[in-house]
Amino acid sequence: MEPFKNLLNAEVVSQTGHHLQRISPLFDRAAFEQGAKQGLDELEFKDRAVHICKALHASLPNRFDQAADILQASLKPVASPQAHHDPDKELGTLKTDDTGVAGWVLWAYGEYVARHGLQHPERALQTLHALTQRFTAEFAIRPFIVEHPALTFATLHQWAHDPSAHVRRLVSEGSRPRLPWGLRLQALVRDPSPTLPLLLQLQDDPSEYVRRSVANHLNDIAKDHPDVLVRWLEQHLPDAPSHRVKLLRHACRSLIKQAHPGVMSAWGLGEAFKGRVTVSLGQDSIAVGDSLTLEVRLKAAGKTPQTLELDYRIHHLKANGETSPKTFKGKRLTLQPGEELVWRKAHSFKPVSTRRYHPGRHAVDIQINGQLHGQASFTLVT
Repeated sequence: MEPFKNLLNAEVVSQTGHHLQRISPLFDRAAFEQGAKQGLDELEFKDRAVHICKALHASLPNRFDQAADILQASLKPVASPQAHHDPDKELGTLKTDDTGVAGWVLWAYGEYVARHGLQHPERALQTLHALTQRFTAEFAIRPFIVEHPALTFATLHQWAHDPSAHVRRLVSEGSRPRLPWGLRLQALVRDPSPTLPLLLQLQDDPSEYVRRSVANHLNDIAKDHPDVLVRWLEQHLPDAPSHRVKLLRHACRSLIKQAHPGVMSAWGLGEAFKGRVTVSLGQDSIAVGDSLTLEVRLKAAGKTPQTLELDYRIHHLKANGETSPKTFKGKRLTLQPGEELVWRKAHSFKPVSTRRYHPGRHAVDIQINGQLHGQASFTLVT
């Protein structure tokens, strides 16, 4: 697989330089490309974006408004909001071509705006509005939330009604308190109330692309303020349309894994499972790169149907011999009295960048409505 960092490469730099010079004949394309390409291959992705940003700064006009005009004019035209129905798929097609700049190199554009536009926030936000429709501006807008909260939130309230789903998604994604890879918004970690009216506006957005961001934003809030999410469920789950139910389920994933009483109760998952649980594994030993087969047999008792949230935990062995459990989503199901069900799952141990596997004995256990039911173990070999 091609390394993620190679999305920003010498060819992308050359394409960008071409369009910037096309817009502004005074733009020193040769100096930009030389500075951006020098040492680029040795850098990881985020460092490449910053490196290209610095090359932009060295070649663009010193006046931010002039530089912003050039950056915006170099962008690829976008279709009207009415011309596409799946912004998720459209985003994947946004690449620099003969018509202008789009795609991953705009991370460097956003970095430039975040670094050099803070003294010109109105003009900078206009540029981010344009960038997000060709890539995203969720990282670049965060310094403006910190430095100019009143102006930025007033702008976000306007953008919540924007015709572009990309812009509406930015309203939620850009203001997430704990956005991965992004500047942590500590003020919103402490008090998320400024974003709640925005999420209320967007939770029934016609685009699933936008609604998924709202779910992730609410999940962020729940990590620090679970009571906020419980109150949100009390207000917005009863009689909710199916798309909102899906959003709220996704928003609750972390608290359901933790068996938070208020959230479990809101979803009708507060009671312990009545019945028998048997856990078995398809192998006693597997190698890194293979998959573990997990089988759970449930036999319901009691006299009424039971709604169950079934999750499983892998207790990963650490280098020091201790274990660290990680919860994975399983299945939500309803069992009738006396009903028997078998659930199977193939859990991959394919190497990933976010986890290092250590050989040795690992445990697996099952959680049903947040309570433990059965355990098995296996040996992981390298």
